[in-house]
Amino acid sequence: MPNLDLSIVIVNYNTRQLLDDCLASVFAAEAPADGMEVIVVDNASSDGSQAMVQEKYPSVQLIVSEVNRGFSAANNLGVGVANGRTVLFLNSDTRVGKNALAEPVEYLLKHSEIGALTVRLIYPNGERDPDNHRGFPTPWNAICHFSGLSKLFPNTPRFNGYFQIYADMTQTHPVDVIAGSYMLMPLDLCRELGGWDETYFFYGEDIDFCYRIRQGGYQIIYYPHVEVLHYKGASSGLRKESAEIAKPPKETRVKVAKESVRAMKIFYRKFYRQDYPWLVTAVVLAGIQIRGWFRILKHQLT
Repeated sequence: MPNLDLSIVIVNYNTRQLLDDCLASVFAAEAPADGMEVIVVDNASSDGSQAMVQEKYPSVQLIVSEVNRGFSAANNLGVGVANGRTVLFLNSDTRVGKNALAEPVEYLLKHSEIGALTVRLIYPNGERDPDNHRGFPTPWNAICHFSGLSKLFPNTPRFNGYFQIYADMTQTHPVDVIAGSYMLMPLDLCRELGGWDETYFFYGEDIDFCYRIRQGGYQIIYYPHVEVLHYKGASSGLRKESAEIAKPPKETRVKVAKESVRAMKIFYRKFYRQDYPWLVTAVVLAGIQIRGWFRILKHQLT
């Protein structure tokens, strides 16, 4: 087992059909040269997900949590039993193509300077998932994004640091932030960095992890030569991209909305507060809270 090329960790919370589709695509894909293992961490689902995995995918290592511990904690449970040289954190609302495992793993194993790698994530309508190619949410990047300056100057790095759409999306290149929906990295590095920060319940944890990878001196790579379908937000219910296929109950959506606000505050206080005057910090945190109130209210009313 220690000689496996890849361990895939999939966190699931009440997405039984999507998880089924995801696992089917994983086992239909070309495996890396020295094999792979699949680990599903179920966060106390009540929709039959656990039984489905046991019945249809007996080779999958299923870890069942009695409570929903959140995305970071569940990923760390998977890392704890992983045996691959690399680990892929893959969302249950994705479907991988034939070459979406072996090819990126081969590329990563050839480049020791890479700390994490992602591929081109696309929505069902064919559009690229912008959250999988981002800069860090510095106060300046956030101001440019939320004020609309980034749309006025889409090809200017100074004003488009949030989504960095000025980059050539057809070529392999470094990027600051990739999404936890498809994050491939060396398993040893993952453990060396302490895994995912469990302070985050849902949202923000992938930005945090990317920041620590970059602090460690490693590159994060956008590898667009393979595509992965991403339904986006099926567990949280906060995204319009998955509204037609999954709508969690109001309680779940409101909880996740609140957690998304908390996550941005955690990230700013952890990495940026010491770098900016108190007035900037006050404005940033107030802006996060105000946007959060609107997001929470939206889901309380629907």
